[in-house]
Amino acid sequence: MKFYSAFDKPIKVFGIADFDNRKSFARLPSEVISRVSSLEFLGKRPPGGRIGFRTDSKTLTVRLAFETLGVDIGMSIYACQSAFVFAGERKSSTFLGLVNPKNYETKEFERTFSLSGELQDILIYLPRNEILKSVDIGIDDGAVIEAPTPYKHSKPILYYGSSITEGGCCCNPSSAYNAIISRHLDVDYYNFGFSGSCKGEPEMAEYFNTLDFSIFVLDYDHNAPTVEHLRATHEPFYRAIREKNPTTPIIMLTRPRPWLNEDEVQRRDVVKQTYENALESGDKNVYFIEGTEFFDGFDDSELCFIDTCHPNDLGFYKMAQKIEPLICSLLEEKN
Repeated sequence: MKFYSAFDKPIKVFGIADFDNRKSFARLPSEVISRVSSLEFLGKRPPGGRIGFRTDSKTLTVRLAFETLGVDIGMSIYACQSAFVFAGERKSSTFLGLVNPKNYETKEFERTFSLSGELQDILIYLPRNEILKSVDIGIDDGAVIEAPTPYKHSKPILYYGSSITEGGCCCNPSSAYNAIISRHLDVDYYNFGFSGSCKGEPEMAEYFNTLDFSIFVLDYDHNAPTVEHLRATHEPFYRAIREKNPTTPIIMLTRPRPWLNEDEVQRRDVVKQTYENALESGDKNVYFIEGTEFFDGFDDSELCFIDTCHPNDLGFYKMAQKIEPLICSLLEEKN
């Protein structure tokens, strides 16, 4: 068996901006992390990161090493410390299984899978919760390894939001709503969700404006410490993105909840006001989706959450069902 590092060509890492130059699984470069101290740990985690390649090997070994490893009270070791492996065409790919630590003391681990031996795409969703040191790929001696099939929509969608955006609390990283949309529409994406630490910082807008993205999804009312903070930051953040991206579609979301308390209603109204002000100013590329709409007509909405805040897999699927048609239409308009 021959091993390749995820840093080796022709293997491709999706979802980590400027990966080829930085050679790091961190979502944010060090200079951004130094300016937003709350992201010292979260900015180094790789949610949304995917490793892609093609091979005709009959066996595949995936080996991971973590720098960190800790318990998450809302998610299992399968959900947030494991890599999930898929084979075949993305829209109809087969889930082969997960590569997971056997306990919370094991930072290096691997698993071997059996493959058909036909040349096919492999896509590995990286773990959500830990700082990742290395990923190695093992294939049969003499087997082919090639660059992955490009995404149909190769310019990534950029998602900026809370722990929900980051994938909390689905049972695997491929079940987050942005991952579901990516798979259904064959579109690349960046996941800039930061648990409890997405607060509309100007430094983040400045960094995002250095990236090339097709659609911007803005969703951080959860993490704003107060309604006043949200009101003071939400529209300025939108305007900062719009100034540098005058025609890029911007989608504004509010928290996924079947009902809202008084504080949540005020937060919803702040986001909606940003949207309405944008329309009044002549912005024709701004869109608004209210989080209560994710569960319209679904009587058992409590089945969609692990608590009263974080969706489970069903909740994320309901979110994807509502958001995906809009993103699909926007991507079609671009082609």
